[in-house]
Amino acid sequence: MLGVILAVVVAIVAPASAEAAPIGAEKAQVGADQAQANQLQQQIVHDGAALQGLVERYDQALANAAAIQARIVAAEDRVAADRQASATADAHLRLLALASYMGGTAGGTLPAWFATTNLTSLAVDHEYTDLAASSLTAAVAVVEADQQRTQAAEAGLRNEEAAARSAAQLLVAQRQAAQSALTQDNGRLAQLHGNVQALLASIATQQQAQEAAAEQALAARQAAAQAAQAVAAQAAQAVAAQAAQAAAAQAAAQAAAQAGQRASGAGASTDPGPITPVTVVHPAPGSYTNPLASVRALNPERIDQGVDYSGYGPVVALGDGTVLSTTNSGWPGGTFIAYRLSDGPAAGLVVYVAEDILPAVSVGEHVTAGTPLGTLYEGPDGMETGWADPSGDGVTMARDAGQFSGANSTAYGANFSQLLASLGAPPGILQNNPPTGQLAPGWPTF
Repeated sequence: MLGVILAVVVAIVAPASAEAAPIGAEKAQVGADQAQANQLQQQIVHDGAALQGLVERYDQALANAAAIQARIVAAEDRVAADRQASATADAHLRLLALASYMGGTAGGTLPAWFATTNLTSLAVDHEYTDLAASSLTAAVAVVEADQQRTQAAEAGLRNEEAAARSAAQLLVAQRQAAQSALTQDNGRLAQLHGNVQALLASIATQQQAQEAAAEQALAARQAAAQAAQAVAAQAAQAVAAQAAQAAAAQAAAQAAAQAGQRASGAGASTDPGPITPVTVVHPAPGSYTNPLASVRALNPERIDQGVDYSGYGPVVALGDGTVLSTTNSGWPGGTFIAYRLSDGPAAGLVVYVAEDILPAVSVGEHVTAGTPLGTLYEGPDGMETGWADPSGDGVTMARDAGQFSGANSTAYGANFSQLLASLGAPPGILQNNPPTGQLAPGWPTF
């Protein structure tokens, strides 16, 4: 019956641990997605700054092109004004030249002047009047030079305008590429945020399922413990019945023997004498008993904070005391039975029995030497027993004293192993000799 109870407990507890792996993987994925999202946000900030710079450069290029265009328009207006002024001056000079010719003062210059058709320089009437009086050839040269400078300036402005518009077109392409990259980054960031939210929701769901499974497992363990207590009570009743039967058989045998003696005349007395009953022997108050005497397949293992053992069967109190605790989630299996000894050489000290044990006692219960504390089952961790902190809250004396670092033998663990050996239990195995640390002053030795 106990094997069935243990199988049910293991079947209930195992799924909870198996579900821990997916949650761990999803938490790791959440961390990776969040890190990638942070990196993507930094990239978006960088791309946004680059895009802003491109927009500012594009706006500046357009402003430059507009300024150049304005200068070109001004130059064209100037050229038009020059041409208009040239036409007016040309007509005026022709009149002057004609008048000079009619007066006989023009000489051979007049035909060349009338043949001139490219006067485009800006001039005023009195300038052309002075030139007509001196040399019309010099005036033509001035007008042509001014025309060339104006045309050259206009050509340069148009080249600058073309370059500015080309730069603006290039910036448009760069801005479009930057905008596309920024849009893609924002889309990826939204996707990552969605993934993180989905993973967090999945983790929350699985944690709720694990909590429900843990509650079910705890209820099953409590039911199993109650069943184990019932089995222990039935076993005690069976032992009592067997003892009563043995006592009756012994009494019958004695009566038969006495009757035979009387029949043969060998007995001198007619009194059959008292019948000695069979009783269960308990240690005297103040003495201790081997707490592992009823554990089957008992196998000693290492000494660390206490002493580790494997096997299966009932574990009893080594002396009289009061139960301080029965469970602690920080220990494998969740069991931590602690009781304070009330007499004997270790009176006042607290003993613990932990790990793969189904408790058979409750907090506040008084126990005596030999009282069943719980049933050791063949779980993955076995059992550990040793000296506990006086509070009985799940901390060992070795841990209090800073002696335990994970796998080493401690002074308190070795001391408890000596106590068990003095009571007939096999001692644990030292991992290091001497063990780590020292016992508190006045601590009992065995």
